[in-house]
Formats: sequence, structure tokens, C-alpha cells
Amino acid sequence: MSTLAELAVEVLTCPDGHEKCAISRRNAARWFAAREAGEPLEIGQASPPDFPARPARPELLDPRDVPRRRPGSPEGRKALLHAVAHIELNAVDLHWDIVARFTDVKMPLGFYDDWVKSADEESKHFGLVCAALEAHGSFYGDLAAHAGMWRAAEDTRTDLLGRLAVVPMVLEARGLDVTPGMIEVFKRAGDDQTVAALEVIYAEEVGHVAYGSKWFNFLCGRGELDPKAEFHRLVRHYFHGALKPPFNEEKRADAGLPPDFYWPLAEGMPPPYAR
Repeated sequence: MSTLAELAVEVLTCPDGHEKCAISRRNAARWFAAREAGEPLEIGQASPPDFPARPARPELLDPRDVPRRRPGSPEGRKALLHAVAHIELNAVDLHWDIVARFTDVKMPLGFYDDWVKSADEESKHFGLVCAALEAHGSFYGDLAAHAGMWRAAEDTRTDLLGRLAVVPMVLEARGLDVTPGMIEVFKRAGDDQTVAALEVIYAEEVGHVAYGSKWFNFLCGRGELDPKAEFHRLVRHYFHGALKPPFNEEKRADAGLPPDFYWPLAEGMPPPYAR
């Protein structure tokens, strides 16, 4: 019987995006079926790759070299969708990577429930966005993509607290800030399919940020660390650049992120309560 860590590595080592997500969803279903039966899979240990397997396309470029297109045009909306698909595929790998990479840290089974569920949902998101891309006459791999998406994983590969701070609590929280604007772009274009896909993503990403906040606070409590001070320290150490307002304070609060966690990290912007 495969361990959960081995199932995670199976996802990480699959290069094809659609096949990766199919394996992800199958392995998530296997984990939850075993949990429902009261016979959870062994967590085990595995050796996840330093960089997950990727298809030959899209071409991965330095962020400065990725062409910028205005979302007001059909080509711009297609490019925006392609970027979202790339983010979702990286998120699938990020969530399985946290399962496989940190098995040396003893965690409750609920930790694995949360990240397997997140990986399953990101796999669904990738499929939804790819279907929307196809409706635009495109596909994932049609355009160049951002090569820096995995940098946060590389930087935090030996630090679970750092991974939780930077990936769900910074990068995924940023998705809560920008997704409402993307939804409006596609609403104005009359693209109901894409709007529906983005609304699913927006609703479920709150949970992913919340999982990050929950387990970050859990580990801080275990280590008798002040969560806010530790968050500030880790983000300044691992995250390259300041956080960018405006922030979706309502959804961040729903996910367990209070303003005094992120406002002090916004360059040149004092927190509202200090003005």
C-alpha cells in the first residue's frame, strides 16, 4: 500500500498538467476514502523533487520577460487566463510538496486532510481555467509563463513555518486581493464561463489561506513563539519585496489573517489603525 508521501511524489513527478491533476484528484480521493473508513494511510517518507515535473510548454521566462497585455482586449483576457492556469498548476504541486517534504515534523492527521483537500481543489481549478482557455481558442502552454513561481518553495524547502507564512499566507492571500478585479474584467466581457470558474476559485482560496493561518498558529503555539512577530520575521526573510495593497481585508479576516499581520509589511504604507 502506498504511503501518502509516495502519493504526493507521484503527483510531483508527473510532467503533463492534465494528467498531474487527474492523479492528484485520484490520490486525494484515496486518502479521504481511507480516512472515512477509519484506516488512514501511513504518512510515510519520500524524496520529493527539488522542482516538480513540467511539460515542454509553456516556455518559462524570467518574470521581467513575460509580455504584459491589457485585459481589456480578447488577447489580454486570454493571457490573464493563461497566467491563472499556471498559478493553479503550481498550487497543485505546492500543496502536495508540503505533504511530502515535511514528514519529519510530527503533525496531526488534520494537517494532511487540509493540504490534500487544497491540492484536490487546485486540481479542479486548473481544469476549470483550462476549459475557459479552450473557449477562448487557446490552451495551457500556448503562451510563455512566469518562471519564478517555484521560488518560494525552493527558499522554504527546509522550513515548514516559513513555507506556511510565504505560500498560503502571502501568495495565496494575494489571490484574495486580486481575484475580485479579475471577475469584473470577465463580467464586463460577458464571459459567464470564466466568471463562474473564478468565483469557485475565489470561494475556495479563502479556505487555503485559512489552513495556512491555522497550522502556522498551531506550530507557533507548539514552539511558544509569538505568531505575529514570527510571521513578520519569516516574510521579511523569505519573501522578496513588500506586500502590495490594496488588501481584501474582509476575506483575509475570514481566513484568519488580521490587518496587523500584513499591513506592517506593506512598503511605505502605515497600517490603517496607525494613521
